[in-house]
Amino acid sequence: MTLSRATNLPDSPAALLNSSLAPESRALGILRQTFGYHQFRGNQQQVVDHLVEGNSALVLMPTGGGKSLCYQIPSLVRPGLGIVISPLIALMQDQVSTLKELGVRAAMLNSSVEAEQARETYKAIRQGELDLLYLAPERLMAGEMIPLLQSVQLALIAIDEAHCVSQWGHDFRPEYLQLSCLAECFPTVPRVALTATADEVTRREIAERLALKEARLFISGFDRPNIRYEIGLKDNPRKQLQEFLNQRAADEAGIIYCLSRKKVDETAAWLKEQGFNALPYHAGLNIKERSRNQESFINEEGVIVVATIAFGMGIDKPNVRFVAHLDLPKSIESYYQETGRAGRDGLPATAWMVYGMGDLVSLRGMMAQSDASEQQKIIEQRKLNALLGLCETTECRRQVMLRYFSEFPPERCENCDTCTTPVKRWNGTVAAQKALSTVFRTQQRFGAGYLINILRGETEERITRQGHDKLSVFGIGKDLSEKQWSSVFRQLIAAGFITVDVAGYGGLLFTDQTATLLKGKREIFFREDTNLLEDSAGAGGSTKKRKKQRRGARFNSAGNSSGAGTELLSELKALRLRLSKELHIPPYIIFHDATLLEMARVRPQSLTAMREVSGVGDAKLARYGEQFLAVLLR
Repeated sequence: MTLSRATNLPDSPAALLNSSLAPESRALGILRQTFGYHQFRGNQQQVVDHLVEGNSALVLMPTGGGKSLCYQIPSLVRPGLGIVISPLIALMQDQVSTLKELGVRAAMLNSSVEAEQARETYKAIRQGELDLLYLAPERLMAGEMIPLLQSVQLALIAIDEAHCVSQWGHDFRPEYLQLSCLAECFPTVPRVALTATADEVTRREIAERLALKEARLFISGFDRPNIRYEIGLKDNPRKQLQEFLNQRAADEAGIIYCLSRKKVDETAAWLKEQGFNALPYHAGLNIKERSRNQESFINEEGVIVVATIAFGMGIDKPNVRFVAHLDLPKSIESYYQETGRAGRDGLPATAWMVYGMGDLVSLRGMMAQSDASEQQKIIEQRKLNALLGLCETTECRRQVMLRYFSEFPPERCENCDTCTTPVKRWNGTVAAQKALSTVFRTQQRFGAGYLINILRGETEERITRQGHDKLSVFGIGKDLSEKQWSSVFRQLIAAGFITVDVAGYGGLLFTDQTATLLKGKREIFFREDTNLLEDSAGAGGSTKKRKKQRRGARFNSAGNSSGAGTELLSELKALRLRLSKELHIPPYIIFHDATLLEMARVRPQSLTAMREVSGVGDAKLARYGEQFLAVLLR
């Protein structure tokens, strides 16, 4: 087995550096020569130095913040084999392929690895021929793996996606609980647990379960300033989605999340009819179709995947330009994790979502029917309420989200919809009292739709059969439209004045806060709802051809400009795509979009000058430099 095309090199990247250099100098040298970056970002260097010195750590760093470098570089600087434990096969495959392109001796062991390849990897471990080994937690605990690793020198043990160890995390995985043995089995090996999302409760549980209570905690901050957040109400969601997509460039990759498999299939089929390159992804598809669609997304340009949350974990594609939600996720953690799959390259990206009352009822029903403990259900309800608060806020969305993670930014971000288009508010105290009175008069047994019909004086058969047309509240809300009343009820739920009876039939119930509002002891202000996107129906009947032209003509949100720069960038991307197909690797493993953008902007005229472009390391310069330079010199 050939571990990589770079294993013909005489030594690993760490060995190519002068071993007499101080560890921090070797770390910076590997960053520059191997990975092609000129300096660390944020607190990456502090984490790297801490681990290189042999200390353990718990690292919270946003998606796209460079977590992988925090354990890859110490593994290359320290003597021995670096172990990376990950639950995500796709991420392992992606990172191992990327490392091999950089000349790093990397391999993985998981359920996708053929027996012969696994035997060769075991041999390489014993003979000290690997720099980094990626392991699934099941493979780590199976058979003789731990005794084998105890027989060789280990540089570092990294536990990626560490929130999986916490029952309070958004992606709990029972097999991660077995990792508590690492401290005992490898007492002298530094360990680092890494995650992008963990509130204080989850952080405490990670530290306890992985015996990292004494480890240093590094928190980089949760802000992803390159992502623009846009959240609006469902009002013909397909039309809203189509308008959003029509405003994107034709070569942009994106992910659209839906709550159900059925909705995924229907949405993907509908988008295809509208001329978009859309593919479905969920656990109900056969393995071949899932793999084929995932590979298309990774290896091609302009592919949109419509998926349940099963898609995206472990996908390290850096140039996803948008993530859209057609249904509410379960929590701010889930929303942050899913939207964080956009813009990993640091270029502009958009997180777009539409939601409605039906989403709230569906999610609360799912939570009530789950096998989770009552304590866990309470936690999940609170998390969903926090997400609804983010949706309904009139404040800067980024500030609300960061406060949830205990960060307190001093200024509005000016990169979310509530900042760029401030939301109007109105005093809804009287309307709220009318709504709550109607809930009370109907014995807290009915949902919002029925209550709205009573308020608006609709004489439907069900209302007259119940005798509710004789109530004092019947018809007292004719001053507001059906949509306005729906907004009132939704915002009352978001503010905690009423809740949904998920154990019954979805009726609205009072809470311990209801009385203060109903009795006039406090006021409430509601946001004035507007559509997320302007209605473009008046533009005339769009044909598929015109839609495609519009998508292609729009200014590229990744930063492409018009004119010669765009033409050069297109040529560089075309070369990258051709090479990726020849080598059977994703295009971004050759060079990220950000690297090609800098090439097109700087236009280096020699290999020496190209080496100064961020993302061009020694191995990639040797492998691809001449071909990309030829395009730049035309």
